[in-house]
Amino acid sequence: MNIFRKKDASKDRTGMRRHLKIPDLILLGIGAMVGTGIFTITGTGAAKYAGPALTISIVISALCVSISALFYAEFASRIPANGGAYSYIYAVLGEFPAWLAGWLTIMEFMTAISGVASGWGSYLKGLLSGFGIQLPAALNGTFNPKAGTYVDLLPILVLVFVTGVVLLNSKAALRFNSALVVLKFSALALFIIAGFFFIKPENWSNFSPFGFGEIYGGKVGIMAGASLMFFAFLGFESISMAVDEIKEPQKNVPRGIVLSLSIVTILYILVTLVLTGVVHYSKLDVSDAVAFALRSVGLGWAANYISVVAILTLITVCISMTYALSRMIYSIARDGLLPRSFKKLTETSRVPKNATILVGIASAVCAGIFPLASIASFLNICTLAYLILLALAVLKLRKDQGMPKAGEFKTPLVPLTPILSIIICLSFMTQYTKETWQAFGIALALGSLIYAFYGYRNSEIAVKEK
Repeated sequence: MNIFRKKDASKDRTGMRRHLKIPDLILLGIGAMVGTGIFTITGTGAAKYAGPALTISIVISALCVSISALFYAEFASRIPANGGAYSYIYAVLGEFPAWLAGWLTIMEFMTAISGVASGWGSYLKGLLSGFGIQLPAALNGTFNPKAGTYVDLLPILVLVFVTGVVLLNSKAALRFNSALVVLKFSALALFIIAGFFFIKPENWSNFSPFGFGEIYGGKVGIMAGASLMFFAFLGFESISMAVDEIKEPQKNVPRGIVLSLSIVTILYILVTLVLTGVVHYSKLDVSDAVAFALRSVGLGWAANYISVVAILTLITVCISMTYALSRMIYSIARDGLLPRSFKKLTETSRVPKNATILVGIASAVCAGIFPLASIASFLNICTLAYLILLALAVLKLRKDQGMPKAGEFKTPLVPLTPILSIIICLSFMTQYTKETWQAFGIALALGSLIYAFYGYRNSEIAVKEK
């Protein structure tokens, strides 16, 4: 039984069209990253974990993500295959590690889409409550019979809409996404400029009320805040999952990842500084933190604008991630590790229809039933686990194939950077609760069973060997 058999998917041809350029990739990356993390999680992170020092947490998270982004960039230039980390690991470490990376990526993106949809619902509820409008209790919260809530209807409705958009041809879907990203920037620029005039430096006087925290196993402090804010950067890898639709992927994927990640890091730092300067960190544990801060200083009109824009533009994260995840599932199904019905493309727009519908249904179920806090921790730990696999794959790639050739992206300071990435990822993983680890263990066990009873036998490699 060879669970480490390898496949270089960069040599495969698909029926997708190459039409995406650098601006499309930057907007895809920004669209995936700038969402619930900046509109919602920043408030929770400041209030419960790090205070104003959440800005330092963001820098630490950005460092971790940036190192992993370098790995993605090198793989994208050397093995330009659709499917992101799954395809890269398949070519270097083998099938079972690749399947685990793919399975964990599916868990990450599916729960991320759900989390963003939940954040979207919170902003819409906040806006509607200002007009005295509320949904019936049974349809107004995740499953909690004691509180009288059974399903959160609004996130489910937005995911039905998102699935419909992504089923359009990819160019049309990304144009819609790009327009909403521009609108999102206008709201954040308004918050930074308007909020600047209401900053009270005394709100920063106790800059790090929870301290630095523990490198391993901490529950509060800057490091715990960094493990939470890791959620805010998820989605940068969505660019590498669309390789088959990108013009000159070996050059454009690394550029798209690096540029979008740099823009988002600067934006997060500015927003967090203004947020904790306008409102004392202890008051920011709310689901619509950015709008709440403006309302607290009497800028109701600006808060309403940001709420409306957040309602519209959090959709961009769902679109970007649904788009990327459907391509990931398409790639795995093409290799035979998932049912081949998920590799079916529509006749006209060449979109993976069944994979997109699966993503929409699964994400809607999660968003309607599970609370945002549980979603964020679970998807973080799944992501950190497969980023460790990616770091190991970089070390193996260099051992087997040597240095990148001229014109290919080169990750600096290998083997130091992969080892540093593994240490940081393990540090973040120890910050999570026992319940999160239990959910992670169940996910790993379920993924392993799917591979053992379906993937191993139906793998394209296994079929060819028969």
